[in-house]
Amino acid sequence: MSTFWTEFLNAAANHPFPLTPGGFLSPLDMSPDDVLFPNVPPAPGMPCAGEDRSIYRRGARRWRKLYRVNGHIFQAKRFNRRAFCAFCQDRIWGLGRQGFKCIQCKLLVHKKCHKLVQKPCSNEHVDPVEVKDDANGESTLGRASSVRSRAEPEPPLPETPPAPAPPAPVRPEDLEPGSQRQYSLEDFELIRVIGRGSYAKVLMVELKRTKRVYAMKVIKKALVTDDEDIDWVQTEKHVFETASNHPFLVGLHSCFQTPSRLFFVIEFVRGGDLMFHMQRQRRLPEEHARFYAAEISLALHFLHERGVIYRDLKLDNVLLDHEGHIKLTDYGMCKEGVRPGDTTSTFCGTPNYIAPEILRGEEYGFSVDWWALGVLTYEMLAGRSPFDIAQAADNPDQNTEDYLFQVILEKTIRIPRSLSVKAASVLKGFLNKNPVERLGCGENGFLDIISHPFFKSIEWEMLEQKQVVPPFKPRLEGERDLANFPPEFTDEPVHLTPDNDTVIADIDQSEFEGFEYVNPLLMSLEDCV
Repeated sequence: MSTFWTEFLNAAANHPFPLTPGGFLSPLDMSPDDVLFPNVPPAPGMPCAGEDRSIYRRGARRWRKLYRVNGHIFQAKRFNRRAFCAFCQDRIWGLGRQGFKCIQCKLLVHKKCHKLVQKPCSNEHVDPVEVKDDANGESTLGRASSVRSRAEPEPPLPETPPAPAPPAPVRPEDLEPGSQRQYSLEDFELIRVIGRGSYAKVLMVELKRTKRVYAMKVIKKALVTDDEDIDWVQTEKHVFETASNHPFLVGLHSCFQTPSRLFFVIEFVRGGDLMFHMQRQRRLPEEHARFYAAEISLALHFLHERGVIYRDLKLDNVLLDHEGHIKLTDYGMCKEGVRPGDTTSTFCGTPNYIAPEILRGEEYGFSVDWWALGVLTYEMLAGRSPFDIAQAADNPDQNTEDYLFQVILEKTIRIPRSLSVKAASVLKGFLNKNPVERLGCGENGFLDIISHPFFKSIEWEMLEQKQVVPPFKPRLEGERDLANFPPEFTDEPVHLTPDNDTVIADIDQSEFEGFEYVNPLLMSLEDCV
């Protein structure tokens, strides 16, 4: 008898689990390909023979949304200056990306007007009417009546006086007592690389004045190439500020910038991420998974109450602090300003965690975070993704993003027989493909999660106050111990590439005005040092 069936029969004897309706298969429907890992790794953390490592650390992305009307290709646009709709002639205004801009002819319209545009796109550049304010706040040209093609002669415009030079950086010692301190790269010692993503590099740094250790997220401005990118940088900053008030979210120390880069100085969480630990543990006991899922639930609920959809929950973004409590990090995919009943439609996330309603192109709300928690809880309990495709690496047709999305939408989810009935129930609740029926999305919302039998043993008030002892405490020899970070990052040289003056010249620095920030709470703590 094969090892698989021996394990299966032993599990069946200890954990009776009936056939399950509603889109889930019982272990009786499983094949040997569905075993958690194909064999025993040569050492903890090493891959099994034949294991596909490509599923690890897949980055999150946004897919650009384009709207085609009469040959125009419109993209959402944020306007820093006054602009007027080419269709209705009214001013385009409001928070966020207020209108649409054709990426070919540069025509500007309201979102509500873009489907009404009758003039076809000429594929020729049309100068948008963006009107600056004068010193009194009045429009220098008044209300725009039309857009002008490049083929038409343009009236001469009055010369604009050169913009004043930006003020010199303020040094902490130059500030009056009680005023806000500002930081620069010179205030920090760069110690080690601890992470890297599509847009950013994360460093462990030390604030020289206090010797406190922080993480520093560094983003090249040249990679923030359009309005959507600038929006997510500002959103990440706002969510970092909000997150500073919760025990299970990584908070913000400060923000500053140079001509070429943006810097987020954030809490340094020393225990590593769940992906790192899962690659060594393979799967977690239910008690451990329950603890982490409960703390993650509290963090998500905190964000939802403040109008934030997280949209990037995954093992990589769940960190463990030195005591073993979780902290969510990386808010670049967040959507803020979401009121109860509001929805959004941006196609974004990490492929393996994207909810079915996003893939179907439907409007969605907070439901997508509870789906992602279901995927993550499944990974903790089963040691694999619910959407892993057997032998996908050997079949190019099945090793694609589109095929993965098809699996998420259509595949019946298999629950390992080794899991308890309560664990299987909570997974089925979170992984319901219908967001209306999903756990956490009903009329009672978060109360349905708290009262679920899987979380019966959780003392929620004590948990939120960090008075519950974590089931696992990372081994650390000091606050600079990096044993829980992947060597692929920590072995990188610690340096920032020299600035390229040509690249900097192409950056619109006005897009990043007001980025600087200092957390007053953390400042007061530092002043006590």
